Amino acid sequence: MRVVHSPRYEIDVGAHVYPTAKYGAVCARVIRAGILKRSAIVQPQSATWAELGLVHTPGYLDKVRRGTLTALEIADLEIPWSASIVDGFRLVSGGTIVASRMALRGGVVVHLGGGFHHAFAGHGEGFCLFNDVAVALRVLRREGEVEIAAVLDCDVHQGNGTARIFEEDPAVFTCSMHQQNNYPLNKPPSSLDIALADGVGDSEYLAHLQVALAAVSAADPDLLVYLAGADPYEDDQLGGLALTQSGLRERDRQVFQFANSLGVPVVVVLAGGYARRFNDTVSIHTATVEEAVATDA
Repeated sequence: MRVVHSPRYEIDVGAHVYPTAKYGAVCARVIRAGILKRSAIVQPQSATWAELGLVHTPGYLDKVRRGTLTALEIADLEIPWSASIVDGFRLVSGGTIVASRMALRGGVVVHLGGGFHHAFAGHGEGFCLFNDVAVALRVLRREGEVEIAAVLDCDVHQGNGTARIFEEDPAVFTCSMHQQNNYPLNKPPSSLDIALADGVGDSEYLAHLQVALAAVSAADPDLLVYLAGADPYEDDQLGGLALTQSGLRERDRQVFQFANSLGVPVVVVLAGGYARRFNDTVSIHTATVEEAVATDA
């Protein structure tokens, strides 16, 4: 199995709850632990502006390129604007495109980055400048590589940008399994939303996951994009669910085994993860890679 990653994912967003250092830390740990060899790491190329334009409006992209986002737009984005931040998010979007193409050759491919599901066509929100998953799917569909795609979003926050982008697109099935009483306030409907109460733990969460997987199966996708958020964790700063690390590992295992049983290729993006102890976030994401490797063996 191969993974997509770049050291340039460690984007400098200043003092922030969003730990961009997690990407490099996960990459280093999976190599150090012998889960993957360094030769398994594939370097991405940046998404072109034309590729980003398959999802995002010309006006929004022009503001991002020129650095002319308004103060309100920056406040919604919740990270500052800089040319290096734009370059970093373009590279992450390109990484999801590359990982998705690789996944179509069969099996599971993990992108050690991505999952910026709060970005809408015309604006960014919640640390998400570009919606890399939407961009990748639009690229693949334009190239005729994917007819039907499914997005299984297991971040603790609802994938509002992805839901809105694909709300009138029957070729993309979106499923968001999230904490209801959490960001974002306004939640456009996904194809299926599984809204969880505060404090839901392992057993209840995994029971709901079976509903999500059944719905994905019914969609009969050519590709499954899995947002393996680490933020349903019980000690996450921005979450209010109560999954243990073992529960999150079992979540990943069930998703990968499900996809394997159907013969559906899977591309994994890491999405959120803001544990109070940085090492916990790294451990959760590392376990996702380990379970992907075990399934793909």
